[in-house]
Amino acid sequence: MKIDTTTVQLMLAVAEEGSISRAADKLNLAVAAASKRVTDLEHQLGIKLFKRLPHGVKVTESGDKLLAHIKQIDNLIGRLEGDALALNHGRDGRIIIGAPKSVIIQSLAKDIFRIQEKYPQITLKILEENSQVVQQLLRDKVIDVGVYEKTSGFLDLEKFHYQHDRLVVVYSRKHFQFSTEPVSIDEILNTPIVSLGKGSAILFAVQRAHKSRGRLFRNNFTVSGFDTMLALVRNGLGIGLMPPDVLRSFHPEAALGSAEIEGDWHQRSYVLSFVEGQAQEQTLRDVMAELLGTKNQA
Repeated sequence: MKIDTTTVQLMLAVAEEGSISRAADKLNLAVAAASKRVTDLEHQLGIKLFKRLPHGVKVTESGDKLLAHIKQIDNLIGRLEGDALALNHGRDGRIIIGAPKSVIIQSLAKDIFRIQEKYPQITLKILEENSQVVQQLLRDKVIDVGVYEKTSGFLDLEKFHYQHDRLVVVYSRKHFQFSTEPVSIDEILNTPIVSLGKGSAILFAVQRAHKSRGRLFRNNFTVSGFDTMLALVRNGLGIGLMPPDVLRSFHPEAALGSAEIEGDWHQRSYVLSFVEGQAQEQTLRDVMAELLGTKNQA
């Protein structure tokens, strides 16, 4: 099978744009050439990656699974280029850390800054992904260090405690009202919820909450980021769930309220795992020591 870096980037761009022509423009390719690359790869694989529509394309179910592998190839290519660049500039190597957005906002950004000050010769890169994808990247050794929500863990790797956090209810005061008392699980489940999407720790928590009441979460509003969640919440389409530190980072206006949640189902524990074999051993050891500090093994 022949697949080059341009084809890899094109497939991911087509999936993102929902259009071969827009993907071609994005990569400065002729539309006809881009279309041929897509068709040729589909012929090689023997599977249709995209369903042609009157005004674009849609990823097929089979294509969705195979594009995950193409994404891994793209990540590995990026790893190769980045590591080579770091070594060519006399750096001690590069460490790639994957983590969910909430972890980056609450803890990881500060930790990375501290590590860069102490070890300026180490190149650090952050990949923002949800807990499920972080573990997939660890498994495939695309990243060196990963932070993910403990209850969503499926990897057989040593786990170290990294941080605890909790979720609060975020709502539009114009559309919803909550008392000063912590909100019960039943009150939350009887209200439309705007959740982060597949693979996120928040979605796992919401699904577990529904399951505890023998209910199925009908996720009509799932989004990829907290900014989009707040946009829907502002317009009264539902309530949101997010850590209070994340909410504060958006400098919420007075029209948005927040409320504590009753019980412990909204409490979350994040762990950190690492894989060896890609980064330089001492470099990885130094970064791990700084990230863990005095934290105990989970």
